[in-house]
Amino acid sequence: MNKIDIDSYRVKESITLNTAATFENFDADDAKLKKKLEKIRRELGEFQDVLYAHGKYSVLMCLQGMDTSGKDSLIREVFKDFNARGVVVHSFKVPTALELKHDFLWRHYIALPAKGKVGVFNRTHYENVLVTRVHPEYVMGEHIPGIHKVADLNDAFWEKRFEQINNFEKHIAANGTIIFKFFLHLSKEEQRQRLLRRLNLKRKNWKFSPGDLKERKLWDRYQECYEDAINKTSKTHAPWFVIPADNKKAARLIVAETMLQELKKYKDIKEPELDDKIKANLEDYKNQLEKE
Repeated sequence: MNKIDIDSYRVKESITLNTAATFENFDADDAKLKKKLEKIRRELGEFQDVLYAHGKYSVLMCLQGMDTSGKDSLIREVFKDFNARGVVVHSFKVPTALELKHDFLWRHYIALPAKGKVGVFNRTHYENVLVTRVHPEYVMGEHIPGIHKVADLNDAFWEKRFEQINNFEKHIAANGTIIFKFFLHLSKEEQRQRLLRRLNLKRKNWKFSPGDLKERKLWDRYQECYEDAINKTSKTHAPWFVIPADNKKAARLIVAETMLQELKKYKDIKEPELDDKIKANLEDYKNQLEKE
């Protein structure tokens, strides 16, 4: 099996999505990919225990991708060996009436993971420069001062929104949140095949919505918006990783390996030392229990 070079997926300079790979298998079959993932996720689970005990950092995984790109199954498989109490997943849908009474980042801010925990945003604050950019009429529901019609949503508006997102991520990173942003890069043909499977397999029919086909017709526009968002918001403290997603097993492995390698760089994340007084009396405590 070929080595996984996580830096080859990291966005360090401007990228063009239509030339980025959508398939990878590392010259390994499904069984080898699965076995490798099992090893990595066990290590991630052990790291999460230490992260919780250390209590000074949190981890935020942001997942974006076109419909059928495999976000839900990736979350299930990558975090399978985590302590369930240490992982909180938020799937952001259409904003509620309450959420629309606040700024667009509010609902994401209050969902951030506490120190010691891992948070997963399944669809993220980037929907506000993706879906709303493809469908700018959605922004009108936010009741923003100075925005009276769709025509008011000019380039300056979107640039300001990118600036606000960058500031948000810079702020939370400076306060101990380790940020991962993964774009599951799916090919249009693979999406077609996955949508057909939803229609052909009765047990998967519930996943299909006619809206999927309407959004598919806007594929090129979505790709433009994703590319722009990734290029304008991939920073050292909050990098984007563009993950080939046509092969789900390989995509899960790349994400897990990326998280493990990056988290291992935090040498200060260690289990806390016992208080000297407690440490000095460990034998006594053990004797008390053994004599019961």
